[in-house]
Amino acid sequence: MSDLKARFEQAAQEAQQLPRRPETDVLLKLYALYKQSTAGDVSGARPGILDMQGRMKYDAWAKVKGMSAEQAMGEYVALVEQLKAGG
Repeated sequence: MSDLKARFEQAAQEAQQLPRRPETDVLLKLYALYKQSTAGDVSGARPGILDMQGRMKYDAWAKVKGMSAEQAMGEYVALVEQLKAGG
């Protein structure tokens, strides 16, 4: 797990330095996988209709509910690698 955690932490830093900003849906996926890796399943009430950004983040995180931290870290690392490669 420590190797995966180190790769995850490295990917989190690299995600901040991507050459171009990913599309909104990709950013939401990164957010959801990061939160699932670090905080576990989504909790709390879904933000109201006036908080669209918060609502989109909540919904993205809710889609990965039940995923293990290790799986979320692995998918996060793979997604960052794909973005670094220009995908």
